Amino acid sequence: MRSPKKSFRFIFLFLVVFAGFAAWRIFGSNTNFTEAKKSFYIKTGSNFNDVIKQLEEQQILKNPGTFKLIAQQIKYDENIKPGKYIIDNGFSIFNVAKILKSGRQTPVNLVITKLRTKEDFAQKVASNFECDSASIMALLKSNDSLKNYGLDSNTAMTAIIPNTYAILWNTSPSRLFKKLYNEQEKFWTEERRKKAAGLNLSIRQAYTLASIVEEESNKDEDKGKIASVYLNRMETGMRLSADPTVIFALKDFTIKRVYKKYTEFPSPFNTYLISGLPPGPICTPSIKTIDAVLNAPSTSYLYFVAQPNLTGYSNFATDFQEHLVFAKQYQQWLTEYLKAKEKAQQP
Repeated sequence: MRSPKKSFRFIFLFLVVFAGFAAWRIFGSNTNFTEAKKSFYIKTGSNFNDVIKQLEEQQILKNPGTFKLIAQQIKYDENIKPGKYIIDNGFSIFNVAKILKSGRQTPVNLVITKLRTKEDFAQKVASNFECDSASIMALLKSNDSLKNYGLDSNTAMTAIIPNTYAILWNTSPSRLFKKLYNEQEKFWTEERRKKAAGLNLSIRQAYTLASIVEEESNKDEDKGKIASVYLNRMETGMRLSADPTVIFALKDFTIKRVYKKYTEFPSPFNTYLISGLPPGPICTPSIKTIDAVLNAPSTSYLYFVAQPNLTGYSNFATDFQEHLVFAKQYQQWLTEYLKAKEKAQQP
């Protein structure tokens, strides 16, 4: 018969071993993936069972059952917080439970470069955040919602300055747009606003002009001069006749050469048919391009055309006859270039 003393030692040893095992299970590494870290998403409206199911399906933890017990003990099951959470390889069950309960999300970096359409923006957002493209489009097309920002469905995209923005994954479309709008308000400093006014442009018009310049050239050295051409045309009453606005109106961004038939396409964005600037931007211009417009040099240029090479630079002219010479050179070169390219692609 085992003595009471030996029984006590056995029970004590058992409790020590059990406590050690429990501590190891709770506080030791429990991740079940090989990557350095993994993103774990909790959708808005999820309940505790949804979280447990996702942990199991995504194989985040080796012991999701133990996580369930610990989460219930710290009452995480009563307050699920949606969002994107980063789980580092080697995290313990306690680490994961603590992060999820705190709601300490990892922001998503929304990197905006050149986008041409509202649809492009909506798809960009939908691919990075919880909200879908339809809800983004609904906002961008809602004049009632946009009027709170002094915008409409044509000018909505002027609220988007290409940059990198840290935004929480489960941010609603309205809050996301508000953040972008507030950031562009900071961008439009008093100095930039004064420069736009000095060109007889509102900040929306300056942005729209910059969007045309952005599509015309990727050479920073030429952007200011291109802006001066359009500013001079507006001042003299000429139509802008900007090819990129025709392409935008047609929504066919594969077009390489704008033929006369294209310039007759009826659209408020077709600057061959309308006077002045289109009602909104045709892309999201870079900060460099916006500043190039605001700092456009004073010139007498009224025309420009690409140089007959692949450098991306343009030839500028003050009168139409001089422009025709440059234009003919470019058209002849482009015809030969496209022929040679097509021939090279033939089997």
